[in-house]
Parts: sequence; structure tokens; C-alpha cells
Amino acid sequence: MERSFFGALAAFTSSLLSISTLGAIAFIWSSPGPSPVSGPKPEGDWRLLDPVAYENISIFPVVSSSGHDTSAFLTLDDGLASGEVIVSERGSEGMIRNREGRRSEPIVDYTPSGPSVNQLVLINRSKRPLLLLAGELVSGGKQDRIIGKDRIVPVGAPPLPLDVFCVEHGRWSSGAQFNAAKTMVHPSVREKAAVDQEQTKVWSAVRNGTTYEARAAAPPAAAPRISTGDLSAAMSERAPTQSYAKIYQESRVGASVDTFVAEVQRRFAKATSGLKGERVVGVVVAYGGEVAWSDIFASADLFDHYWTKLLRSYAVEALARPTFREAASRDNASEFLRRLSGRETQETDPGVYRWREITDGRFAQIELDSIEPKTIALHRIFVHRTS
Repeated sequence: MERSFFGALAAFTSSLLSISTLGAIAFIWSSPGPSPVSGPKPEGDWRLLDPVAYENISIFPVVSSSGHDTSAFLTLDDGLASGEVIVSERGSEGMIRNREGRRSEPIVDYTPSGPSVNQLVLINRSKRPLLLLAGELVSGGKQDRIIGKDRIVPVGAPPLPLDVFCVEHGRWSSGAQFNAAKTMVHPSVREKAAVDQEQTKVWSAVRNGTTYEARAAAPPAAAPRISTGDLSAAMSERAPTQSYAKIYQESRVGASVDTFVAEVQRRFAKATSGLKGERVVGVVVAYGGEVAWSDIFASADLFDHYWTKLLRSYAVEALARPTFREAASRDNASEFLRRLSGRETQETDPGVYRWREITDGRFAQIELDSIEPKTIALHRIFVHRTS
């Protein structure tokens, strides 16, 4: 009998965990295999709907008649807003406040060295495991940062050295405490953080809006609606710094994003309003004829939590790319989701989570599984790399 996609992941994860229980493990290997479009179709009890199209973007809803209960997980936005999650500069000192605002235990120096661009300290004080997604923005401190990769922070964990990337080039001075920005950076920036993991490439993607390199033979039907100059001017207009948050704040850029998002949201809601016995658990995103990105979650509730900021991030990418006359089909999107065979990297925190990345040419696949109390494939990303 055909196994479901999530069931297959669970079985594979169980076999991995039997290898070692002595601490975090990581292993890398390469294996030959077919291209992303030549392997078998992915298994699962989910399906793709027809695309929701607007200008140069097509969004394919991924729907499922079943899903996991993910209510046990705390999200970063909710944790920061409630005070259950504390993020601070490395080596910082201060005082943690409880939910009522009273001073509680002190924040001490967690490392012998001072603040670092690419590392913060995170404390999860909640009674739920904390889910972090690559590309989520935390605002404040000496610079705004984004989470470097998907992971889970368990209940009762010691202060965590958190790998991050800076998306505010220029400022390095005391600011407000870190808070929930409720923002996900757009796919070009997420790609450079999650796949390339290089700070200079992250800054380049922030400055330029997109790292997409046109590979189509035909000329574009229309130039990008947001130019590199628009982005640079917006991010540096009020202060000598390139702050990612200003993409959504400055009128020359923010108004375009808001208008674009409102129309796509209207069409998406209409296309998914008549579902019976199914709910949306993810999306596949195409720009013109190129399927470029996907975010798929273990439950509709998780998708609903992230959907607004994901859509805003997809819109920034669309507005920074040229428009081509081609449009991706549902078959193109289905082929995009086929499992990759290639170089594979895994990291496991026993009893907490397993993270896996597979790269095959210009394609990458990243999966995050929770392990306790049961194995769940919480989040999956497919990427058609821009460069």
C-alpha cells in the first residue's frame, strides 16, 4: 500500500535515530541520482490546486484532507510578543522580565567574547518547544537579523547560541530589545541564508531585491516594478543604513507591495474558499514560467500562522523580478516537488529535531522534522536556486 509522504519521512527518521543517541550528529554524503524532474512523483495525501495568478506570480495551493496537531509548538512571533522567548546580543547583560513586567532572573554573559554579527543568544522560557524558520526577522539590538536555518528549541533548554544573518547593513549601535518583526525576508534572501549561508550574499540579495539571473531566450514583457534603485533609496532614506524593514515602510516600495499582496490575497481566498474536507497546508510559487519556491507545513494551522508574512515576502520577490509571458502549469509545480537525489546534509538533536538538506544542481530541498513526542515533518522547502 502506498505510504503517505509524512509517513515515509517518519519511518526514515526512525531509522536515522537508531544510529546514535549520544548527542547532536551531522553527516554529509553524495549520491548519484536523477534530476529533479525525472524521479517518481512525491507520495502524500495532499494535492495541488490550479494556480492563483496575478501579473508575474503564480501560487499553487497545496491542500490536504489530513494533518498533524501542531498546537504544541510555539512560534517565534508569539514567543517574542508574550515575553516567553528572549533574544539578546551575545555577551549582553540585562534583566529578564516575567509576563507581568516584573524583573526576574538576570541575563548574564553567555560567552566570553562580545557581540557578534552572526550570532545571538535565545532563551525559551515557555512550556512549549519553539519553532524557528529560516528567514524570520528579529528587529532591534545592534542590527536587525534573520534566523539562519529551521530548528526547534526544546522546553527547558539552556541559553542557545543562535546562528543569524544581518539584514541591516551599516548600523552597529545600541537599539531597542529584539522584538517580533512579523516579517519573513523574500526568497532570494532566504535562499542565501538557508542554502548558501554566506553573509555577503545575504547583503547582496537585500540590496538588489532579487538574485535571479534571467535564463530565458525571450526578452521580458515588462521590467521589474521595483528597481534596485528604489530598494536602495528606500532602505537608506532616513538613516545611513540599509534596513530591510523599510522595504515595507517607504511609500515608493511599501505601497506597491501592499497593493500586490491585497490582490493576490483576494484571489487566493476565493480559489480556496470552496474546499470540502481539505485545508491549505502550503504553496508552490512560480514567477513567470519558472517554479521557484515552496513552503509546505505539517498542518493548516501552521500554514495559516505564517501565510501573511510569507505572501508579503513572495510579493517583494515578484516585484523585483521582470515579467515574462510564460506561465508555469500545475504539472510544472508537481514536478518541482519530486524528491531530489544528490548531496545530503543532516543534523540531529536527539529527541528534539532532525534537519536535512539535499542539493542537486540548481535545486535544493530542506526539511525539518520534530521527533518528540512523535515524528512530524513540520516544514519543507523546495528551492530553484537563483544563482
